[in-house]
Amino acid sequence: MAETTLGGAPLVPLSHYVHAIKPELPAEAFTPARSRLAWIPVHFAIIAVAAASIALGWVPWFVYPVLGLVIGVSFSCLTFLAHESMHGGVVRDKRARMIVGWIGFLPFMVAPRLWAAWHDRVHHATANFPDDPDIYPTLKEYEGSSRIRFFVNAFSLGGRRWRGVLSLVLGFSVQSLHQLIASERSGFLSKKQRRIAIAETLLGGAFWLVVAFVVGFVPFLFIYVMPLVVANMIVMSFILTNHNLSPRVTVNDPLASGLSVTSHRAWEFLTLGFGYHVEHHLFPAMSSRHAKAVRTLVLQKWPERYQSMPLTTALGKLHSTARVYKDDTTLIDPLTGAEFPTLMPRVA
Repeated sequence: MAETTLGGAPLVPLSHYVHAIKPELPAEAFTPARSRLAWIPVHFAIIAVAAASIALGWVPWFVYPVLGLVIGVSFSCLTFLAHESMHGGVVRDKRARMIVGWIGFLPFMVAPRLWAAWHDRVHHATANFPDDPDIYPTLKEYEGSSRIRFFVNAFSLGGRRWRGVLSLVLGFSVQSLHQLIASERSGFLSKKQRRIAIAETLLGGAFWLVVAFVVGFVPFLFIYVMPLVVANMIVMSFILTNHNLSPRVTVNDPLASGLSVTSHRAWEFLTLGFGYHVEHHLFPAMSSRHAKAVRTLVLQKWPERYQSMPLTTALGKLHSTARVYKDDTTLIDPLTGAEFPTLMPRVA
């Protein structure tokens, strides 16, 4: 079989990496990290105390934004827990995964059934392929669709245009709603499964409507609306850096199609190591608490292929480059014509 290359660098199938690394990892790396479930009562307690402090007037009004920020961080951390759980890294039983997923995704009202199809099944098999549901468009697609042009021009992070911050503050909420609406047309879900996913989303919406009714309008702004914006920014800061500086590919090669981002140890602890995204794509069902062990082995075997940088650096690159693909390895700003190379594995 002819070797597939991209910009002179070979594309290596996922199975090659897995077969090389798996024997060198400890057996515990492949067992569910059930202790992660302890994060649920911890974050629920934080959210409950902060929400009660706002709703019952236990603190002066100028403390509300601080508590809203705290709630938002907990929202995002629960989302990362839901992500890991849905892959089987926390619990393996399907029903348990769905329950933990619904709880963790509750701030965003993402249906676990939708996530399992959109992210776990489709995205992980097609990361940065032309049919990846999360990939940005080609120049041809951009020029051929007024809808795509609007969303790229108005919301995408890039071109040093600060309105791109909207993709951070709204991104995950908008993206998940879009995927739910398009799920049947995209082939993610059958009609029956889509109806169940809509019901899961509506159940989450009903929960937040009850909260709004109980606490009142102004407290709700700081108990849910502001925290949702904060959580969007945190979650999207990782999601956007995972793949959107990387090339389009035709082989499921996580070292070519993905980027790992690093942060302060405390932030990595809170966000459950979500930034180690290359490692996650190598072993999706593995808890990310073992990501650094995977990273060490990857660096030993393929140091020239592994791509990683600090989260803040990656966000800066997103802001200063573009989100439309001129070709597989070139990003282009269609408004200015400026071109930028994607990240690429080095050739040994």
